[in-house]
Amino acid sequence: MLTDFFRWLGQNVGSLLLAFILSVVVWITAQVSEDPNEQRVFPRNIPLQLVGRDADLFVYGDIPDTVRVTLYAPQSVWTRLTNNPDSVEAWIDISGLEPGTTHVVPVEVHVDARAVRVVQVQPESVKVTLERLASRTLPVQVRVEGQPPLGYRTSTPSVSPEEVLITGPESLVEQVAMVRATIDISGARETREATVPLEALNQDGEVITDVNISPRSVTVTSPISLQESFKNVAVRVVRTGQLAPGFRLTNIQVSPQVVTVYSEDPELVNRLPGYVETEPINLSGLSDDVEMRVALNLPEGVELVERESVLVQFSIAAIEDSITVSIPVEVLGLSPDLQARISPAEIDVIVIGPLPVLDGLNDESFRAVVDLRDLGVGTYQLTPEIDLVPDQVRVLSITPDIVEVLVEPAAAPTPGAGSTFSGSRGTTVVP
Repeated sequence: MLTDFFRWLGQNVGSLLLAFILSVVVWITAQVSEDPNEQRVFPRNIPLQLVGRDADLFVYGDIPDTVRVTLYAPQSVWTRLTNNPDSVEAWIDISGLEPGTTHVVPVEVHVDARAVRVVQVQPESVKVTLERLASRTLPVQVRVEGQPPLGYRTSTPSVSPEEVLITGPESLVEQVAMVRATIDISGARETREATVPLEALNQDGEVITDVNISPRSVTVTSPISLQESFKNVAVRVVRTGQLAPGFRLTNIQVSPQVVTVYSEDPELVNRLPGYVETEPINLSGLSDDVEMRVALNLPEGVELVERESVLVQFSIAAIEDSITVSIPVEVLGLSPDLQARISPAEIDVIVIGPLPVLDGLNDESFRAVVDLRDLGVGTYQLTPEIDLVPDQVRVLSITPDIVEVLVEPAAAPTPGAGSTFSGSRGTTVVP
């Protein structure tokens, strides 16, 4: 009977194998229909790691920080990958690579999930150059740019620290011919000290950027002093005459405040008292700001360096005072069928301004008004407005600053406690 079974199995093995394959296909088809495969670009760029780096080697080249990865995986796996982006890793392995040459290293990707196929990596490979690290200690050389003004001299600058450490790829470190610090002293009249960055240069004066300089900057001091026969002195303004009546001098400004003088005889400049005077400036009758170029009154044999005169500016302002005036209060905008009674009838106004302007004021220079437009019968507390204030005059205070206004139907004027206005103007009655 066993022989018959094996005979039957041999006769039907093809059919059984076909049935098995069909069942597997049916199962796979059912699984795929429930969880279809999808090809997508991973939703975020993958950080590119550097593996196998020797601490004594310098790695440089166009190495990207991240790569883009396209995967083929079931929909359910995509859900897990999206929720756990760290499950995808990318790296380049440089272990065992020889220094001194450029290598093309493939980008490797690992996905911590089953049923996932890596379709594409961008970029697929990276060019890297390996070099041994080197270091050198070099002195700092100072380059001075610009010149101080005429009459000043410079001496050898100093630098701190005097030496710095250069590190980087061996081939680049060997190219460094000098380390330079540059300081600009253009127009400086005293010793200039500055913290300046350093540059690594080759023999042709070209900057080498892919090396590290420690420290990156140094302190440079460039001594600057005045030469003999030159001296810095202050400028003193000499003025004569009187300003116009009612005006005062508020400020005198001279530019430059300090000038440099020169003499072939050093004793002449040494005897100067620390200042020089301008030629006398006549201010007679001036009533406004003025500026002018003025020569200096220098001793014989002493000259002004770099310029022939100085600029002097005078600030002139009017002398101010204050006066008190009593002004009747008038109304504006009163309806023709109404009349208004104002109490008090007059207010005191304190004004301030230049004396010449105040002396020319009279009773018609001011007017105090209250606006009654759109107001009907009733009693109102209003603030008078001061009108016709002359130019250059300011109102300091009003007393009282509120008046009572009684608006009532128009009637024949009768004496009362204050002013009565009828119509737009009316007649003022002062008790």
